[in-house]
Amino acid sequence: MPPSCTAHPGRPPLHLIALACLAAATGSSHAQGVATDAQVQPLVITGTRAALDPNLPSSTASITAEDLREQNLFNPEDAARMLPSTAIRKRYLGDRNANVGGRSHGVLQPGRALVYVDGYLISNFLGRFDAPRWNMVNLEALERVDALYGPFSAIYPGNSIGTTLVMTERKPRGFEASASLRLSQQDFQEYASAETYLAGQASARLAMRHDNGLFWVLGLQHQDSQGHPMGYANAVRGSTSGAFATPAAQTRVSGIVYDTDPNGRERALFGATGIDHSVQDTLNARGGWALSPTQEVEARVSLWRSRSDLRYDTWLRDEAGKPVWLGSVRDDRYAFSLPASSFAPSTRLEAHRQLGATWKTTHATGWNASVVATQYRIVEDASRQANLSQPEADLGGAGSVTRRDGTGWTTLELQATYRPVAGDWGQGRHAPTVGLHRNEYTLKNIVNTASDWRSTETALDQSYFGRTRITALYAQDAWRLNDDWRLTAGLRQERFETWGGAQYFAGPPVAQNTYAARRIDASSPKLALAWAASDTLLLKASAAKGVRFPNVDELYNGTKTGTSITTSDPALRPERARALELSAELDLGRQNLRASLFRDDVRDTIVRQTDSTVTPSVTRVNNIDRVLTEGLELVWDARDLGHRGLDLGANATWAQARIEANAANPASVGKRWLRVPPQRYTAQLAWRGTPGWLFAAAWRWSGRQFNTDTNIDIHPDTYGGTSRVNQLDLKASWRFAPQWEWSLGIDNAGNHHAWQAHTLPQRVLHTALRWEMR
Repeated sequence: MPPSCTAHPGRPPLHLIALACLAAATGSSHAQGVATDAQVQPLVITGTRAALDPNLPSSTASITAEDLREQNLFNPEDAARMLPSTAIRKRYLGDRNANVGGRSHGVLQPGRALVYVDGYLISNFLGRFDAPRWNMVNLEALERVDALYGPFSAIYPGNSIGTTLVMTERKPRGFEASASLRLSQQDFQEYASAETYLAGQASARLAMRHDNGLFWVLGLQHQDSQGHPMGYANAVRGSTSGAFATPAAQTRVSGIVYDTDPNGRERALFGATGIDHSVQDTLNARGGWALSPTQEVEARVSLWRSRSDLRYDTWLRDEAGKPVWLGSVRDDRYAFSLPASSFAPSTRLEAHRQLGATWKTTHATGWNASVVATQYRIVEDASRQANLSQPEADLGGAGSVTRRDGTGWTTLELQATYRPVAGDWGQGRHAPTVGLHRNEYTLKNIVNTASDWRSTETALDQSYFGRTRITALYAQDAWRLNDDWRLTAGLRQERFETWGGAQYFAGPPVAQNTYAARRIDASSPKLALAWAASDTLLLKASAAKGVRFPNVDELYNGTKTGTSITTSDPALRPERARALELSAELDLGRQNLRASLFRDDVRDTIVRQTDSTVTPSVTRVNNIDRVLTEGLELVWDARDLGHRGLDLGANATWAQARIEANAANPASVGKRWLRVPPQRYTAQLAWRGTPGWLFAAAWRWSGRQFNTDTNIDIHPDTYGGTSRVNQLDLKASWRFAPQWEWSLGIDNAGNHHAWQAHTLPQRVLHTALRWEMR
């Protein structure tokens, strides 16, 4: 070890020294000479280079269509689950609430994850569990997924303080056709529930590019899936009113299961809830035309329709062996009271529409311009909830209907970029980008009472409304100081506006609130310096500020049900992140390595938390004064190692995320931040050595997490907890004919049980048959 790498008291932590040593050791092993133009570009890992801005000032990672063949894919969000420092909260096949978590934010902070498909925003910032609208992505056409970490680029909105995912669909080069059939099976067992759940998906795609520059794409997808239980009807000692009472004249039952809840309290469970059967259909239509050799237009229409039916399963049986769904019950130990809401079924019917249009120029050098517009609308969203339990509710009865018809968002992006040529702007040393961004979110939520929950709507019970708008001007320039150094500087100036906020409750007592309009201005400067230290080594330092404004739901959501109350805060402050990253990227041909030190210091972090110690439970949204995350990320990639066709890859993230200040709850200071594991590892192996065959394995592991800001959830390995994840996936595929491929796979081969409050999937078997012609 060089003397300069020796640790001394009072010097930086070991992980900082480790990165410095890597840079020093690598730099000393290569003669430093004149870098080529390619070497002053981000030398990101092979196969992980973002196909976006070539001057991105921060770390990136990517997965290509060929890489995706190594994974068991059922839904589009599966494509992102092996990316470094990334978590996808997918609870079951067909889940519509698969949120994204990153290296400094958890999956319950959806406002910190941006997701695009072909430049169109599909991030759904309309609710706590409103995940990106993955359904709008055509899995048959998915060409790559690129991830950007942190707020270092002025090109992206303030929501990029976490993770930005850019999904790209393939454009046809001629006539193309493909179709696939996927089937999955999960044998699920937990508590007293034991059942097999099936899922199937059929998809097809037709595409054509004509000689005159016109192209079109048509994609169809049908999915029918059954989810495992998302919850369990339960009572907690000291929290649920009347629970754990002395047995008396209540109905005697069998089947009550006892365990310990995440906070260490005794709990009784009575049956499974939220068993989802969903049928989803997606239509994607895309077309474009090359108006000239340097000018293109494109349009997109996506339609998604979903029907979801939630059923329930009681474990309780009376002395005659008949199911018991509600009322006062007891066993030999305790007595309980089961309200009708414990097993009250629900259905939800949704219809969503996305429109998109793009115009751009494609000059090889000089100025280019682009316009991208998106409109996303929830055309219909009716969630029908019964007040009675099964089986009485199957015959009708009172209930409620929640509607979000008309909710949605629009975006507009105007951008101009300059591609330098020798002799321009200091011999091609400047590559500026300027742009205007605007997005607007509209929230409409109405709850009506229903005399028959299956078909009627009687009277207004409650509602909340609101609108937000963000307008931003930005500029960024990548300046080649010389052949080895590049400085990237940017500034994003944003204006946030919110208006139309209102809440209504029929009571009693009747409550009606309207909220004044607000306006907030914010500036976000960006700066990054890259040095091509040798022919194979790139060192980079990046610093940035990012501002994430409150989502419209965080400002105005106010909902009451028989089991829960949700309150928001119309005076929420925006999150303000100050981020730093130091990285070293090493390219050794077939092997590549990146090491990144990161520091995210976020003031006024916005978080929602649920207090389940009271009945009904209360969920509140508020600002946390300061959350600090520091960590190290390592990414390694190797191609054609040893034997031809053997690829290996691995990444690891160590993060320390803690609450540094919280005047509203001083007891939380020093505690670990929500849903950010201290360690996270993934590893992949793929072998294509035998013609036509592919064998792959992927392993994911993440440390335990917390679900409360005071870290009182000390028992993570149970329903409601946030546990470790330890999952091994296996896959084999065979191209048995020129246009045909069959695959067989297992997710979670070791059947390791894990929880993210809800139970995560247990062992799942997959098989798929695919035909493709192009």
